[in-house]
Amino acid sequence: MSAELSIIIVNWNGGELLSRTVESVVAAPPSVGYEVVVVDNASSDDSLARLRTGAAAAALGDRLRVFENAENLGFGRANNQAFPQTQGPLVLLLNPDTEVTAGSIDRLIATVRSGERVGAAGPKLLNVDGSVQVSVWRNPPATWELLLTGFQIHKLMPRGVRGGLFLAEHFDYARRRAVGMLSGAAMLVRREVIDEVGGFDERFHMYGEDNEWCLRIKRAGWRLMFEPEAVVMHHGGASSLKRWESLEKQRVQAEGYLLFLRRCLPRSRRVSILATSCMLLALQRGARALTGRERRGVEQTLRLFAADLRRALREG
Repeated sequence: MSAELSIIIVNWNGGELLSRTVESVVAAPPSVGYEVVVVDNASSDDSLARLRTGAAAAALGDRLRVFENAENLGFGRANNQAFPQTQGPLVLLLNPDTEVTAGSIDRLIATVRSGERVGAAGPKLLNVDGSVQVSVWRNPPATWELLLTGFQIHKLMPRGVRGGLFLAEHFDYARRRAVGMLSGAAMLVRREVIDEVGGFDERFHMYGEDNEWCLRIKRAGWRLMFEPEAVVMHHGGASSLKRWESLEKQRVQAEGYLLFLRRCLPRSRRVSILATSCMLLALQRGARALTGRERRGVEQTLRLFAADLRRALREG
């Protein structure tokens, strides 16, 4: 009997967290038939050995499949590798540092099935300490948004108004609503969405790929829904922090965002966003210099954005 839900986990040196992710699925399973597909990006730790010898693997039996890559293909490309290996009408992407809670997968399934053009649903993500993790955003970004938040003007708005308008850290994560972007850490997607718009853009190795994919899904007329009744704990950045130190991670994130702007926005809008960002970053750098605070991250990001702005201006 084929699975109705295919759960895809892309792993790189997830350690014990990978096993805990799969164990959480077994402990809080969906009510539909499901399978778990793990794509390993050339891990050098014991995460696969832990998984294969654990109780979750024994419970899943042949419903657990593992694909091992000889090199780190990145998040998007590894997910794309798994898509044609599964046939379930529903696909759940999970990071290897997440833990699902009871009833959450079923709640995501119900949300996706709540409307004909609901293409994907994302849960409320919690940090390990129980605090809410930012997981929904406007998409794509807008210059007015940067200006209002950069100059703190948004704080003059009622909390509910700015939360609904800006999402991200301004949102209260208490109500279901359509959003511009869901976190790739945990996202349930209809198979027909993948068939229609394709998988992840493989030009993104890490960071930015979920921005681009969500925007492509939305532009195809599908809705992305945030579902607060589905709760997933996310350790956050567990693998990336093993790969890059903090400053290097900031660089990779900035480069992914800049690639997203180049791929998805017209030149005029990209120039506006880059110019505004450079101005705000320069002001932030100056403020940090005056107060003696660390500014290497701001300076690095400013250099990257300024170089991309010059590139965009030359394109004209």
